[in-house]
Amino acid sequence: MHRAIKKSLWLMVSLLVVLALLLAGPVYMLASQRVALGGVWSQADRSSAGLAPAPSTHPEALVQVYAARAFDWRGAFGVHTWIATKPAGATHYQVHQVLAWRRPTVSSRPDEPDRAWYGSAPTLLTELRGDAAERAIPEIREAVAAYPVTDRYRVWPGPNSNTFVAWVVRRVPGLRVDFPPTAVGKDYLLDTIEAEAPSGTGYQVSLGGMLGLTVAYDEGIEWQLLGLTLGVDLTRPALKLPGIGRLGMASSEHTRGPGEAE
Repeated sequence: MHRAIKKSLWLMVSLLVVLALLLAGPVYMLASQRVALGGVWSQADRSSAGLAPAPSTHPEALVQVYAARAFDWRGAFGVHTWIATKPAGATHYQVHQVLAWRRPTVSSRPDEPDRAWYGSAPTLLTELRGDAAERAIPEIREAVAAYPVTDRYRVWPGPNSNTFVAWVVRRVPGLRVDFPPTAVGKDYLLDTIEAEAPSGTGYQVSLGGMLGLTVAYDEGIEWQLLGLTLGVDLTRPALKLPGIGRLGMASSEHTRGPGEAE
């Protein structure tokens, strides 16, 4: 009897320690005021960050994938991601993303590709130009149209905006993205428990986005626990922490952004 009680107490303490470790990063982001709280979304900055060339000066095809800290308290945990496309000769960009407040959730419409996400500046995760972009754009459109859960949105653990972008990326052979560890929902695999990693350099398994493992050259080793990511990148040495993002060398696609820390 006493042994059973001790075992139960040990398990409870272990779970509390794991939970504390997972929440330490988001708590730090809030305590350090790196995430703005109490803002009014309708008044938040939505201006262009100047990361995307104007169609008038850049006639070739272009595909870009962006991330920016989520609005209000959600930003302490993760980022929102989206895809922008512009065929050769087009006069505008098309922005593809999932929005929590609409049904169907998928939005695909002309817009500025690099707008701040309600006060948070975006970071360019990856891009394709020229022929590579021209080949990828029809495949992106097909994948966007085929997204199977347009009637569902759940901030945690998914399906959410990051689930959508990762789902599209996995279905476009030429488009590879090493998502920041703060892209909560990127590992929610919908109708399977195993898949190729979004970077195309390894594989992952995931149980409903709550518990999983990714092993890949670009991502390194990532553990998904309760929808949050802990990991280590060995090729560009860095720790990956919930809420904070990368601590160490920048990822291969960009220098620093909403999913990374100083």
